[in-house]
Amino acid sequence: MSDETPVDRFKFALTGASRAIAQDAEVEVNWTADAPSASGGTFRVPMPGRSVPRGAAMQARGYADSFALRLRHHDDRLHMRHAPSEPSARACYDAVEAVRYEALGANAYAGMRDNLDASLEARIATDPISRADSPDKVPVPTALALMLRERLTGQPVPEAAQTGVAMVRRWIESKAAADFDALAGLLEDQKAFQKLSLDMLAHLEMTQADEIDMPPEDADDMDGDEETEDDETGDESGREEQPAEAAAEPSQGQDEGESEAEGENSEDMDEGEEGQEGEEGMLPVRPNRPWTDIPDSFDYKVFTEAFDEVTSAADLCDEEELTRLRAYLDAQLKGLQGVVVTRLANRLQRRLMAQQNRSWDFDQEEGMLDAARLARVVVSPGQSLSYKIERDVEFKDTVVTLLLDNSGSMRGRPISIAAISADVMARTLERCGVKVEILGFTTRAWKGGQSRESWLASGRPAHPGRLNDLRHIIYKKADEPWRRARKNLGLMMREGLLKENIDGEALLWAHSRLLARQEDRRILMVISDGAPVDDSTLSVNSAGYLEAHLRRVIEWIEAKSPVQLVAIGIGHDVTRYYRRAVTIMDAEQLGGTMIEQLAGLFEEE
Repeated sequence: MSDETPVDRFKFALTGASRAIAQDAEVEVNWTADAPSASGGTFRVPMPGRSVPRGAAMQARGYADSFALRLRHHDDRLHMRHAPSEPSARACYDAVEAVRYEALGANAYAGMRDNLDASLEARIATDPISRADSPDKVPVPTALALMLRERLTGQPVPEAAQTGVAMVRRWIESKAAADFDALAGLLEDQKAFQKLSLDMLAHLEMTQADEIDMPPEDADDMDGDEETEDDETGDESGREEQPAEAAAEPSQGQDEGESEAEGENSEDMDEGEEGQEGEEGMLPVRPNRPWTDIPDSFDYKVFTEAFDEVTSAADLCDEEELTRLRAYLDAQLKGLQGVVVTRLANRLQRRLMAQQNRSWDFDQEEGMLDAARLARVVVSPGQSLSYKIERDVEFKDTVVTLLLDNSGSMRGRPISIAAISADVMARTLERCGVKVEILGFTTRAWKGGQSRESWLASGRPAHPGRLNDLRHIIYKKADEPWRRARKNLGLMMREGLLKENIDGEALLWAHSRLLARQEDRRILMVISDGAPVDDSTLSVNSAGYLEAHLRRVIEWIEAKSPVQLVAIGIGHDVTRYYRRAVTIMDAEQLGGTMIEQLAGLFEEE
């Protein structure tokens, strides 16, 4: 191809190499003028320049190699399960994991090691560690990651960071040297590596050991649950990426910023508790509990989780039935889909597009040829600065989860309208570059199912807690295109699907999935038509057992989580539960209300 430039050839080779490393034929590599990042299988790396100089090419390869190694060797769901919630501890936890999967590539391939070193040096050049002049100014996550990388790969600390690392090296080694040696033997086992990483953070006094240890029963559950959910949800966890800066400061741009409000709330809640002082510039730290752990104050327990399931819609019925159910849904709500909701969705799309206006940087050395400079190119072909680069304005990368009540009381027109409204919402937001996940929650059986049978066989112990088999349904994953998931929404029309509803645990489940995402803004919209009801649970516990749990979960998320929570009640006053909520009396209003609520969130400062 005579018109192919060196940059084009380099991009083609880089894409092929990334696909091979990640073992994913869908990986794409694009250029960016902003910070390198990855979203799913799309990598954005710096353009090396038209002549592809060696140093810049190695940096681009290093970023792409890091993203590909993460896609191949990192399970984000496992990583998030016990992630500390305090920003500095979380940053260290993320940094250590980034070192692990990059070390797998660096130790296996000398060329990849050189590429990773080049991209690391580029990151360190702008990292605060390169400017630190005292121990208290050294970012601990960066120093810890660089020292662990040195131990795992044998690569020295980059020159720009050597002074900063030297200031805290003695302190880190005095507390974590043995942990470094133990971690070196566990690169292939993320779960074991994670456990030792949490132990190391406890030794560094950044978390409390009793709060980060994995209970034996929890560890057993992880083995079984992960295999089940991985089978049911495909490779979703591998698709959730974060910027390559994670190797040095994985959470400084995102987690610390998003957790700022959380930290303030934590101070209020922990008032009166004494902080623990570390050594050599360590800030006081408070006990932290992973987001995915339920606080003890919830006063809620589950008799057994053995019969719970998280499943995709496609696994609950065959392709032919899904097609038939989707056709039935379309026919039932043809008028609504064609007029009211679509018109409102278009209005939402215009609002979002108005916020996503892009601008251009002109007079650039490379990029897209500037049509306004064509005369200059003709008159003076050797003239540089004739290119422009498109630049995004500040618009937060966003993901929205729609959590739909699939209880029996939603049967009929309410569930039909909920399904079609979610369908239109997903299609609209996808056109605007906003990812959407659609989830549903119900139970597998009426009156308790196998959980109750197990309780009866155990002699009916008093106060067993939740006593039914949960069924959490994934209709559409956030990274899944709408066209692939469209049929799945027809499942809500299936006779016998809608049973009972345990809202508190469903909310925690949807919330934990959102926390595993890398987007800057995460929105959770709950659509329900009543309070949580499960006859089996309520018959052997206090009358308000499930409702009290739901209230505590909502209060916890609204007070401490970076997730924005909004609820819509159909014929049921949800404003008494949720801080941001609206109640509609007619299901026909659902589509418009969903759109107005989202539009309000997007337009907030």
